[in-house]
Amino acid sequence: MTDSGVVIVDKPADWTSHDVVARVRRLARTRRVGHAGTLDPMATGVLVLGTEKGTKLLGHLTRTEKVYEATIRLGLTTSTDDAEGEPGTRVDAGHVTDAAVRTGTAALTGTIDQVPPQVSAIKVNGKRAYASARAGVEVELKARSVTVSEFAVHSIRRSADADGGLVDIDARVTCSSGTYVRALARDLGASLGVGGHLTALRRTRVGPYDLSQARTLEQLAEEFTVLPLARAAAAAFPVRVLTADETRKIAHGNRIAPGELGAGPIGLFAPDGTVMALAEEKPGHCKPIVVFEPA
Repeated sequence: MTDSGVVIVDKPADWTSHDVVARVRRLARTRRVGHAGTLDPMATGVLVLGTEKGTKLLGHLTRTEKVYEATIRLGLTTSTDDAEGEPGTRVDAGHVTDAAVRTGTAALTGTIDQVPPQVSAIKVNGKRAYASARAGVEVELKARSVTVSEFAVHSIRRSADADGGLVDIDARVTCSSGTYVRALARDLGASLGVGGHLTALRRTRVGPYDLSQARTLEQLAEEFTVLPLARAAAAAFPVRVLTADETRKIAHGNRIAPGELGAGPIGLFAPDGTVMALAEEKPGHCKPIVVFEPA
């Protein structure tokens, strides 16, 4: 039987997240595999999967901070705000200065209101926005508050052809869950008056899990490795070690006295190191929200 825990995959380009899950199910020989937030097919990098009881972690890992290395092209829009879409408006971006680029990225740093791309999984009237877009219907997507804690420009490269200048920007983006990096590319281009889209994206970290821990599908085919559930939970959440009596109560889904680790989620561990549950703190008590080892 496959161990319960987390598998950190270095997703290849042109694979959907569902493709990766299907492949890992075959490698792990279990249907109980899920992912903690998708990556677009164009993107590569860290995709966090859970196996067996590890799937119970995933809904809580989706809320963690993420880090990306991105390349943004100024001077051309696309229908999807990335390189997979149909080319849109072309504008000469040769006049855009380095200082203007850095001013633009600074304006998109912090807590901002972001409108998701038209081609996204956001539901409008019960239908995915990407499904409406494919049918040629543009839907109104509401802006959502997201946090971009870092939008750091590494390099700015310039090129030109008969249609004018293009500007390529390499940047690192650290952001909250729910942030669309291709929407940042779109909005940066719009703010500079030349349009823009994302040409490359690599996710380097999801919460505590980064590329140093990631394995390619080829490596996993040679040796399938799972980060054990207890280690995965301890890496992602504050740890509270329970007494024997508290362990019994949590195993039955009961509340225990509050601790001092904040609202949660908090990893609750038995005295022997077994991860028992994830919990949240409420006034006067600590309540399990996911129990891994029920009585």
